[in-house]
Amino acid sequence: MKNLNVRIIISFLGLTSMLNGVFMLLAFPFSVYYNEPEKWGILEAGITTIAIGFILWFFNRNATKNLGKKEGYLIVTLGWLMLSFTGTLPYVYTDTISVFTDAFFETISGYSTTGSSILTDIESMPKGILFWRSATHWIGGMGIIVLTVAILPLLGIGGMQLFMAEAPGPSADKMHPRITETAKRLWLIYFGLTFTEFFLLKFAGMTWFDAINHAMATMSTGGFSTKNSSIAHYNDFPIIQYIIIVFMFIAGANFVLTYFALKGKIRKVFNSEEFKYYFFGTIGVTLLITFLIINFQDSNLVSTLSHPKVWGANESAFRHAAFSVVSVLTTTGFVSADFTMWSFMITAIIFSLFFIGGSAGSTSGGVKIVRHIIMIKSSFYEFKKLLHPNAIIPVRYDGGSVPKTIIYNILSFFILYMLIFIVSSVLLTFFGLDFISAIGATASSLGNIGPAIGSVSPVDNFAHLSVPAKWFCSFLMLIGRLELFTVLILLTPFFWKKI
Repeated sequence: MKNLNVRIIISFLGLTSMLNGVFMLLAFPFSVYYNEPEKWGILEAGITTIAIGFILWFFNRNATKNLGKKEGYLIVTLGWLMLSFTGTLPYVYTDTISVFTDAFFETISGYSTTGSSILTDIESMPKGILFWRSATHWIGGMGIIVLTVAILPLLGIGGMQLFMAEAPGPSADKMHPRITETAKRLWLIYFGLTFTEFFLLKFAGMTWFDAINHAMATMSTGGFSTKNSSIAHYNDFPIIQYIIIVFMFIAGANFVLTYFALKGKIRKVFNSEEFKYYFFGTIGVTLLITFLIINFQDSNLVSTLSHPKVWGANESAFRHAAFSVVSVLTTTGFVSADFTMWSFMITAIIFSLFFIGGSAGSTSGGVKIVRHIIMIKSSFYEFKKLLHPNAIIPVRYDGGSVPKTIIYNILSFFILYMLIFIVSSVLLTFFGLDFISAIGATASSLGNIGPAIGSVSPVDNFAHLSVPAKWFCSFLMLIGRLELFTVLILLTPFFWKKI
């Protein structure tokens, strides 16, 4: 601990808590507008969170501005825990979720943009609480850490270490040479797309309250809905579902490419190898599932495609297939139909998408498409090396050769990811889940997806899990959101050794 700048870590946690409290207070006007008695609990929670943060920051504000990699990893992980623990206060103070374990599960599910819930009747919840629930998605989507590094220069602190530890994916592409400018541009795009989706959803038939909540949940690839049946509630409004499909797809793409697209540099977007796999892969899997739905229907399937006569049965099949594929692939977790009630082949295909994830540099979770591309190319590289052992055959990606250090990092990540998935699935069976539900809950929590299979299917939730199972799934959500290494490196003894 002697080689760590503990005071700057505490100072940053205080700043994080204050920002979280400010976001928390944004839920207060909604509660006032709907004249809810819970408004005072929300106000008290926001003030408490700001006060905690101010105390931590004030007594450490003069700390030496020395921020290294170790401090970066600690700040990101502890900052996420700070968000999650203080984020429970609106639930606890309003007594809308009285059990702390449940409140923490719902909160970290929000910040990690997982979307798993313990609420059994969402529509009965106060509007202010529902807004805060969606706001946790929106804050966690791009990462409050990235938001904070945009203002760190005001404190004389450089933010590169934090951005590298927080930015999703195996690399953090920069749109601007200064990391603070990158963070500002990311948040500007994020806010702009959220507002655009809100406007379109409102125009398409949602209430303004539902539109803003679903826009925040979509762009963060979170999946919290204000409706008990999620987006299936809008099966009579296909245009709403298509709008959400489009914005889920955008949210699952690399935000740097979105920036280039908004600048009119479309060629850069389609020159991206990852985007081409993402785009054509999504279309291919959607068409395959649509074909299976249309040609291999069973009696259970008919009930899941509500109101297929709105625009035609084939269109309904395509829409639900596209919605399910994009929702799972981007790890959003919205539901328009219960895919576990479809044929076993369709369920298996969709479950396999749990291990794909969206693009690097997006708000989605999962392994990420770029890692799969490089792993597959690396495997073919090994085949070539068997035939030509002395040849120098680099693994190429986007026109350049991939350094071996990155290949080893990606292979290590995938091996660790699958090892955690296997071990965690076994552990959850000890906590009372059957095998199918255990692998579903593990894949969902680790990949930050939301609905899964078994007793945690799209029509169920996580309320029935035991207390140990909820805490364990919360841990999986955290390490999944922060890409394993950021959290797990803190558990290694050499991290704490003075070099």
